[in-house]
Amino acid sequence: MESKQILDAKIEPWYLLKHPFYQAWECGELPVDGLRVYAEEYGALISLMPTGWTTLNDAHTTEEEEEHIELWADFADGLNTKVAEAQITEVKALVDIARELFSQPATALGALYAFEAQQPETAKSKLEGLRKFYNLDAKVEPYFEEHSHNEHEAEKLLTRIEALPEEEREVAYVACETMSKALWDALTGIFATQKMN
Repeated sequence: MESKQILDAKIEPWYLLKHPFYQAWECGELPVDGLRVYAEEYGALISLMPTGWTTLNDAHTTEEEEEHIELWADFADGLNTKVAEAQITEVKALVDIARELFSQPATALGALYAFEAQQPETAKSKLEGLRKFYNLDAKVEPYFEEHSHNEHEAEKLLTRIEALPEEEREVAYVACETMSKALWDALTGIFATQKMN
């Protein structure tokens, strides 16, 4: 089996577009407060993304990810809030897991793949939901616009994973699964703060 098939199979049980939080967002049923909590909490992960690419000695993508932190800050600002240190248990766990996985090349590759392989589709879905159902400041859109058509990170990661020795490839596969579950659980924790009608 090719690396892409293995990695995508690790992601599949935790595929984020199937999560009730994103599904509620996509159809306009998520309260604006849910978007606000998401912006505050999930920003802690977005702020960590450059460190994974630094571990991979990818200066160009590290710089891009640092610019994306600013776009996320604009998203939060458009919701009249700011990125804060994670308070929700599952988001704190995600941040701790990401920090650990981003510290070594093989695990960074797998963890970043779990995030980047899903990013274009989730960003597109969220952007469409924002435009269709939420009358918000235009600042909320650029982060998702930027990521809705950007697939080169996942391709770059896949190439590097395929080049790893077999033992390290297996480590990357496990990291991908670990990160996928942590991302899912973080959304569950954020969603639990919302009282859905």
